[in-house]
Amino acid sequence: MVVRSLESGYVALLAVLIVGAIATATGIVLLLTSADSQRSVLISQQSKQARALAVACSQEALQVIYENTAYTGSGNLSLGQGSCTYTVTSTGASTRSIAVTGTVNNTSRKIQLSVTIEASNISISSWQDVS
Repeated sequence: MVVRSLESGYVALLAVLIVGAIATATGIVLLLTSADSQRSVLISQQSKQARALAVACSQEALQVIYENTAYTGSGNLSLGQGSCTYTVTSTGASTRSIAVTGTVNNTSRKIQLSVTIEASNISISSWQDVS
């Protein structure tokens, strides 16, 4: 009878070890999934902030062109945790191309605009988010 109780003790110990290993593996998977999820949320937020910065720089470039219709060149803004740059190039007598990049940490968003300068206003003929 002593032999049987030792065998059942080993079986119980083995069962506890297996259940413990499964619980540990499940916990590790949950922690890793949570960390990846948090990273994805952070990158998504930074992407939205970078696009907002790119839009702000686009508006700044449009204002500069409005104030000086012959303007070509570049500029930048720093807002909050990020920055943005714009470059205005002439594509004709009354047309300009504007390339804009907004950056927050290592996340960047780009916008490409084409504008036509008229007598009293500026018309945006193209506004595209660029990869």
